[in-house]
Amino acid sequence: MNTEEKIRKVKNILKGKRIIIAFSGGSDSVLIGHIAKEVSEEIIAVTFDNGLMPSNFSNEVKKIAENIGIEHILIEEDILENKKFSENRENRCFICRNLMYKEIKKIADEKNIDIIVDGTNIDDLMDNRPGIMVNYEIGVVSPFVKVGLEKSEIIEYIKKNNIDYIASTTCLATRIEKNSKITSRKINMIKYGENLLKSILKTDELRVRLVLDDMALIELVNIDPILNKNSLVHITSELKSVKFKKVALNVEPQIKKKKELIYKPCKDEANKLMFENDLPYKIDIKKTCEELKKIGEIKCSNEMGVIMLDIDGRNLTLFGKGKLVARKIKNKEDVQDLLIKVLPLIRPEIQAEK
Repeated sequence: MNTEEKIRKVKNILKGKRIIIAFSGGSDSVLIGHIAKEVSEEIIAVTFDNGLMPSNFSNEVKKIAENIGIEHILIEEDILENKKFSENRENRCFICRNLMYKEIKKIADEKNIDIIVDGTNIDDLMDNRPGIMVNYEIGVVSPFVKVGLEKSEIIEYIKKNNIDYIASTTCLATRIEKNSKITSRKINMIKYGENLLKSILKTDELRVRLVLDDMALIELVNIDPILNKNSLVHITSELKSVKFKKVALNVEPQIKKKKELIYKPCKDEANKLMFENDLPYKIDIKKTCEELKKIGEIKCSNEMGVIMLDIDGRNLTLFGKGKLVARKIKNKEDVQDLLIKVLPLIRPEIQAEK
């Protein structure tokens, strides 16, 4: 199924409905907005600003919504007032997303909205994103997941159709190492550093991470513009002025590559394949078993941490540590079909405090 076919399926999901979009102004939610504007009965874009977003985020996302021509509501919340969030544990994103969707659901109920949708794509389910658990609990619809739309397809479609979006919409809390407390001081240091680099290097494709409590680690997609003595001296001096003790540059270009699946010949059937993949999170075997019962025959062992699923003549084994192994696969398209069905039903093992 090509990108255009997937987009048509997304249109069918949204057609004639009154919807709210969890709207960040990034590529995914912007594409949802454009599609909904074309086919939905009513669209409201709701943005949650947790106080930890990049500079000028609220103004930029408002402009993007205006460009699309959809109603926009901004919810502002100081997430650092939540002590459990600021502790920066593994469930940090779950806490924030849970708060966000509770506020969005209030608006949906008040306005008699049919569905809440977001721009989660199929690749997102291969990443460690504890916040996605909230989608399942609240009942958020992710059309791109349902049709198997990949991030690369979204970006390609947006560029092809000259659709504007915000390149960087990630929360600045993601720049701070887990279990290191999140404070306003740390966020302001990071924000200053990123604004400085954006103004010097003329790009939004960068990060300033706070590591070892006092070191600025600079990450760039292209490191060439920064590699001159004057720039390095100036940047180092400026970052130290806001209390970074050391400044380091990650010399490996920060280009996120799509994780490749590993294919092998299937031993018991020479004309078919098997594949394996490691997810970046542990699987909650008990909860995942309950979900997978909806689509196939399963055998589960909580003690051994294993799930075996038979679906449409294919065999899938999931291990608690996050490994997937599938057998009797026809081709790569067959793998994608399987992942579209299975990934939304896998429940990560996280400490889901609310």
